[in-house]
Parts: sequence; C-alpha cells; structure tokens
Amino acid sequence: MSSSAIEAIDREHPALSRLPPWTLEKLSPNAVRLIKQVHHFVETECIPAEPIFKAQLEQYGRWKSPPLIRELRGKAKEAGLFNLFLPKTFGHLSPGLTNLEYSCCAEIMGRCYWAAQTMNCHAPDTGNMELLAKYCNEEQKEKWLMPLLRGETYSAYSMTEPDKATSDATNIACRITRDPNDPETLIINGRKLYGNCKWNDELGFYILMACSDPDNPDPWKRHSTVIVPKDTPGFRMIRNLTIMGYDHAPDGHGEYIYENARVPAKNIILGEGRAFEIAQGRLGPGRIHHCMRLIGQTERAYELALIRATDPRKKPRGKLIGEFDSNIERLANMRLRLDSLRLVVLNAAHTMDVYGNKAGRYAIAQSKILVPEMAVKIIDECMQMYGGQGLTQHSPLPEMWTYARFVRIADGPDAAHRHQVGRDELKTASRIKKRHDEYRKTCDELCQKWKVKIDTRDSHL
Repeated sequence: MSSSAIEAIDREHPALSRLPPWTLEKLSPNAVRLIKQVHHFVETECIPAEPIFKAQLEQYGRWKSPPLIRELRGKAKEAGLFNLFLPKTFGHLSPGLTNLEYSCCAEIMGRCYWAAQTMNCHAPDTGNMELLAKYCNEEQKEKWLMPLLRGETYSAYSMTEPDKATSDATNIACRITRDPNDPETLIINGRKLYGNCKWNDELGFYILMACSDPDNPDPWKRHSTVIVPKDTPGFRMIRNLTIMGYDHAPDGHGEYIYENARVPAKNIILGEGRAFEIAQGRLGPGRIHHCMRLIGQTERAYELALIRATDPRKKPRGKLIGEFDSNIERLANMRLRLDSLRLVVLNAAHTMDVYGNKAGRYAIAQSKILVPEMAVKIIDECMQMYGGQGLTQHSPLPEMWTYARFVRIADGPDAAHRHQVGRDELKTASRIKKRHDEYRKTCDELCQKWKVKIDTRDSHL
C-alpha cells in the first residue's frame, strides 16, 4: 500500500486505532473494509445481545443453539462476513485475506465470546475446515467439508485422552483396527476427553486421532485420522466436562467412549499412519486465531476496568478508584502488556504469510506461550479493580478469565511449547559459541597490536 493510501485510512477508527503503522500499510483496501464491517457487526449485533443469548439458552434448552445465533449467522452470511478465515488456497470461496489481515478481524470477534461463531470463524470448525480442505479427497470434501462451509452443521476434534499424557501425542492409545470379516470397516475402541458436546443437535461429526499401527517402528506413523459421524453406534458421550465450573453450553466439551464403534474405512483422511502430518498442518493458523481472539476479549476486560476506575458511584475514601496511584500504575501496565501481546501475534501472522506456517513455528509458539498467560494476569487485575463484584456474574470477567486459562491448555499446554522453543534455542548454542570464540581471537590480536596484557581465558569473551 502506498503512503498516500495509508494516509487515507481512518487511523482513528476503533477497528484500526490500536494497529501499528507497519500493519496498516500491509492491509489491502478490501481488508480494511472487512475489518470495519466486522467491528460494526460485533459492536451492534453481538455485544448488546449477550444477555439475550444467555436468556435463550435457559428458554430453549442449554444444548441447543439459541435462535439468536441462527439469525445472526444468516445476517453475517448475507453481509459477506462468513468464512473470513479461509486462506487464498480456497480459491473463490476465500475472501482473500492474509493471516495478518484476518488476525485483525479475529481480535474484534474476540470481544464477544460467541461472535466468531456467527461468522463461521469459530474453533474448532476453522481448523477442521482447513484440515478437510487440505487433506481430504473430493468425495470426502463434498460430504463433510461443504456443509461446514455453508454453515449447515458443526464439527469437533477428538485427540486428548484421560489415561495418557497426550501432550505427547505419540502416547495416544485409542485404537483403530480393521474388521477381520470386513476390511472396509474400521472398529474403534478407547476413551477421549474434549471435543464439542454431542448433546448439541447441530453437531454433525468428529475428527478423531487414534492409533492404527502400534507396532510401527516409527512412532510418528502409528496414528491415523478418521471422520466419525456423531450417531455412530458404539460411540457415546458420558458427560459434559465443565471448565472451571462453566459448561460452555451449547457447545461445551465432553468425555467420550468408543466401544466397538464402526465407521467406513473410506472415512480415513489422507491415508493410514498420517495423523501427525495432518495435525501439524492444522494447528498453526488456529493457534494464532485463538490468541488474537483472546486479545480482543482482554481489551474488553480492560475497558470494563477503565469504566470501573472512573465510576463516580465508587469512591473509596472519597476518591475515584482510578485516582489511586496503585491503580493508575495498574492500568498503565495492563495497557503496555496488551499492546505488546498484539505485536507478538501480528508478527506471528505476518511471519506465516511471508515464510509459511512451518517456518513460522517459533513465532506461533511464542504467541501461544505469551498471550494466554498474560491475558490471565491482565483479566485478573481487572477483576481486582472490581473488588468482590469482579468474581460474580455481575460482570463477564470470571468467564473471560476462565477462557483465557483454558487457552493455556488448548492446542497443547504452554509447557510443551516452551520446551520446543528452548530446545530450538539450544541448537543455536554452537553457532553462538563460534561467534564468541571469534571475539576472543580478535581481542587477543588487538592486545598484541596495542601491547595490552589481558588474560581472556576466563573473561566474558
């Protein structure tokens, strides 16, 4: 974008005002238009309707999508705000946004927990749609992908297990075997945690990662990914899993049993033993989406803290809450942290655009580690400024905090990502040591030149 085009952007628009100049200059006119549209939709259609959403859950049943959501999905689709996450590889189905441009939309969606769902840009369906588009054959795409893209159904991803340390996914033990009497049928046995709640009538199928070849000498080729329809006999949900006490209806999470569940072998995606290839291709963009939505949510929590800080009804010791030095510093620190987190995620998104998902894995891991952890701390500070009310349903802060805490685990615990980053950093040590050895060598030469006697053997050089 030219400098004149950048100047033409309304940088004071609330959808753009927090974006750094280097991001603004990389936004296409189409992206700017969509970002503003998303902002208007979330601010006018979603946030004011949050009490309606909760009321309809109680009125129509907690495990049914409220009529409000169905209406807003129709509005978003009509306005061209459906499937904004789709990369350019989707051709005419994609709005053509880069990862960086979509990140700007995702932050705005995060301001309301379910806003992304109204635009068909919610987890896990975004990751599942990209997975199905990238790895499925044409028959599978027509049957499973297209209904998701049209917003006719929802999907779930089933990977985590309660009896194994599945943060190391090579431990996944849920078994897939071929029926000895019918090789074209798979038999599945095992136990899974998470995956959206089966009680929601609109949920259509699960994408399951399970072990199909336990004796393969290569642990990365022992697992397969298969599509399991929700109504598969032998596949049942034991209970809803609450997250810190919240059931997150109408989607939620479940605990599942596969007990001789039978699915067609043609439901295997890409081929047997290729689950890890699929999983790695799925996770990169989704982690960025999670993080950017979390920044939007945390921004909203910060706004609530600002309102509380200036509420004339709240004057301990005759002063506004925001007039105490400790709270002024608290607000400043939260602002600085939030702006820093945004830069981290925007950098990761742009890195993916320029170098690809695989090359951007460090920036992706950096986002996944830093954003949820810091968001938890910022929202906690906002709750602190609210006092006792900040822990109750008088504000959305407890639910925001819970979601942020959940994202520290979602798509892999941050400890696993730290391990990856630390391990990659250690690989650079030999190269760094070589450079420091050159410092010492040059210092010795300079000592000879200037006739200075220094023993550099134990110095920082």
